[in-house]
Amino acid sequence: MLQGKKIILGVTGSIAAYKSAQIIRLLVKEGAEVKVIMTSLAKEFITPLTLATLAKNPVLVDFFDPTNGDWNSHVNLGLWADAYLIAPATANTIGKMAAGIADNLLLTTYLSAKCPVLIAPAMDLDMFAHPAMQKNLETLRSIGNRVIEPSTGELASGLEGKGRMEEPENIVRYLDDFFTLKPLNGKKILITAGPTYEKIDPVRFVGNYSSGKMGFALAEACAKQGADVCLVSGPVQLKTTHPNIERIDVESAQEMFNAVMNRFYGMDGAILCAAVADFTPIETAQTKLKREKDNLVLELKPTQDIAAAVGTMKTESQFLVGFALETNNEEANAKGKMAAKNLDFIVLNSLQDPQAGFGYDTNKISIIHRSGSKKEFELKSKDDVAEDIVAEIKQII
Repeated sequence: MLQGKKIILGVTGSIAAYKSAQIIRLLVKEGAEVKVIMTSLAKEFITPLTLATLAKNPVLVDFFDPTNGDWNSHVNLGLWADAYLIAPATANTIGKMAAGIADNLLLTTYLSAKCPVLIAPAMDLDMFAHPAMQKNLETLRSIGNRVIEPSTGELASGLEGKGRMEEPENIVRYLDDFFTLKPLNGKKILITAGPTYEKIDPVRFVGNYSSGKMGFALAEACAKQGADVCLVSGPVQLKTTHPNIERIDVESAQEMFNAVMNRFYGMDGAILCAAVADFTPIETAQTKLKREKDNLVLELKPTQDIAAAVGTMKTESQFLVGFALETNNEEANAKGKMAAKNLDFIVLNSLQDPQAGFGYDTNKISIIHRSGSKKEFELKSKDDVAEDIVAEIKQII
């Protein structure tokens, strides 16, 4: 989808600027025409000659060429491009973009751009996590810019955390996906995944066997169809790969409840796939409980029902999909849950089916709609099951 596309690549003063060479190479390989704008500081990290050679176009840095007075028109640049990708985008540049400051060619072109703008942040973990930075990114998102979330890994400071610019291959894939017409383009979908852990003491918890694989497969499937996904995940050993996925990690049912409540209002719909604990200890011991001669009595109380709360909040313009993992009276229990939680449809799977349910890479499901219609599917990989569920969602939105 990048064949013939006109891309401006903005490069700012970050150690990650070396990755811009690979971004250009991949874009050109895909058939895109690339023009590069660098900040003055970016030249300290990678030379304009390197980027100009790869892009097959002169690199622009200043408002005009001091040797002959030729003007580099930010207005014409903004009109020329099909997309403006700023990668790497430093905290300084992001702050100026959010504030509307135009003190270099990269920023004036941003303010003149009529095309979509995509931003790939690169900075240390504390800078990325700072409330001012998150506010700036939210401001940019709110006016239509797309943020390619940084990954978690080793940073230039030697620390490990979120702030490392996404890899060039994933950035170019994001651009390619952006230009591909997809059924869920522009949709915002909230997905819950994994188990919750309810603490008994500092070392023990009440939990379940959920691996999170089904929820993560759904997040990837929705993102590939163009949706912006907010994935709220319990404690799992899984990673997301698609840049359209924003991940929020939680541990307890209460933390998952809070995250979902904070985000559902702005969503087009939600898929509640997580295996949320129904009960949590009334009291959590502050020190490790010691083994005694007598039996241990653990008092539990109900957790807040996420599906019921979201079902109450849901508007006519939003969809809501739930899951039911049953061991007996499966269809009746699933239909009762669907009605009680105000779901548009429910995905039923049974622990009686071999190779389905917790921990497996495969699943066997039935989808039951409010109308009473039911579709049964054979045993498939969870990635394929996710595609089946997304296909049902596309029919109701």
